[in-house]
Amino acid sequence: MNARKFYITTAIDYVNARPHLGTAYEKIGADVLARYHRFAGDDVFFLMGNDEHSQNVATAAEKLGLDPHTYCDRMEPHFREAWAALDVSFDDFIRTTKPRHLAAVSEILKRVMARGDIYKGKYEGWYCVGCEAFVPEKDLVEGFCKNHGNRKPDWISEENYFFRLSKYEQALKDHYAAHPEFVRPTPFRNELLAVLKDGLRDISISREGATWGVSFPDDPNARVYVWFDALINYLAGVGFPADDESFAKWWPADVHVVGKDITRFHCLVWPAMLLAAGIELPKTVSVHGFLSVDGQKLSKSLGTIIDPAVEVAEWGPDPIRYFLMREMSWGRDGDYSHERLAGRYEHDLGNDLGNLLNRVLNMTGRYLEGTATAPASPDPENPLRTATQACRESYVTKMEALDPQGAILAVWDVVTRANAYVEETAPWKLAKEEGGAGKVNDVLWHLLEALRHIVCYLYPVMPRKMAEAYGQLGLGDIATVRFSDLSSFAFPEGITVMKGQPLFPRKE
Repeated sequence: MNARKFYITTAIDYVNARPHLGTAYEKIGADVLARYHRFAGDDVFFLMGNDEHSQNVATAAEKLGLDPHTYCDRMEPHFREAWAALDVSFDDFIRTTKPRHLAAVSEILKRVMARGDIYKGKYEGWYCVGCEAFVPEKDLVEGFCKNHGNRKPDWISEENYFFRLSKYEQALKDHYAAHPEFVRPTPFRNELLAVLKDGLRDISISREGATWGVSFPDDPNARVYVWFDALINYLAGVGFPADDESFAKWWPADVHVVGKDITRFHCLVWPAMLLAAGIELPKTVSVHGFLSVDGQKLSKSLGTIIDPAVEVAEWGPDPIRYFLMREMSWGRDGDYSHERLAGRYEHDLGNDLGNLLNRVLNMTGRYLEGTATAPASPDPENPLRTATQACRESYVTKMEALDPQGAILAVWDVVTRANAYVEETAPWKLAKEEGGAGKVNDVLWHLLEALRHIVCYLYPVMPRKMAEAYGQLGLGDIATVRFSDLSSFAFPEGITVMKGQPLFPRKE
């Protein structure tokens, strides 16, 4: 595989509350893709961050008697600690209150205003504080925002600055037609095409009388609307407008990872902003569904908000990462359940994968003193060789299609086949046969090589445990492995396996 640049982002998070498991789902999904591309040998830049100019942030700070800047400074460590606990490997963490971001917002405003695409007018409409967004009346459900059904939107009438979104309606239609990969999965693309078909209207991009946020040029009474401000972080994160070399290297973004509730901002408003500013559009917006808990919406009042740190303390990061990526189909809603997590932990991780590794290492130590050698006459039709090759092809296809669940399932076909191969060949019986030592060696060598592939393919999903497993296989530092190293089916010569503690010990 040829080295490519790969720039991936997640949505930046409001800091009016600590991160929860729903937020973590997005970050883990993006991290798996970033790690896969590093594994593939690509030059990766992974950006995350905090959205700090929200009205909700100002309200949260006020309740604590803090100015918003101080409040945001205090909240940042909570987010960094949560992502560190889950082994999320971002390359940079941006905050919208910092100078580099403010400079990018200022430059975009200048460019868009110079093109005549910002004008002043009166806005009247429903504003949902929870969404930080104006909500068309046709999108209200019995007068409530569909995303925040416990509070009615506020009716707002004020003098605002508007962005000529309608001007870019045809350009967006043309882009969608020319680039079917622009929004994935397809159902979300179809939803946005329906919005485009209905027609776009100009949108307000300022708030009158607000005191928290980026000041509008030459108008101290107006603040830039939080969404117009926040989207620009994707440019600021790679050097815009100060570092031309960095920006030229990384932009356009290869993948924006976002939730389904913010697709209109990312897939209609954002590309129109870029067109107005004369900047190339991102390649793909990858949309994920919502996470529920035991069938209920994530909600403080329902007690379904789950702190990732609590889950990590109980299970460790890798079982959480595995469960979320294995259980949820990207783009669809999914449910988190301790009961199902425990089931995946016991059956998938403990029995299928952990027990396979443990058995193969035990038998290699017992029958071969820890070292297997390549068969004198390798069998090109060996079922593990065949399964591993099929996995390799499917794994790449699924990861490139932004489908981590599909990639995991491809790997699990090899895990299942390897477990069956142990039973079919029964090395413990072969060892008792006259002249059976060579057969035992060949069986275990094939199993060790299958495990090498399994462990490397699962490393983006479970980096901590797979690094441990790679060490038990006697292979060293898994972080240095690249996809090209798995182009052949050949367990390295002279390697002595070193059985360690069970990867996934049984839980009481």
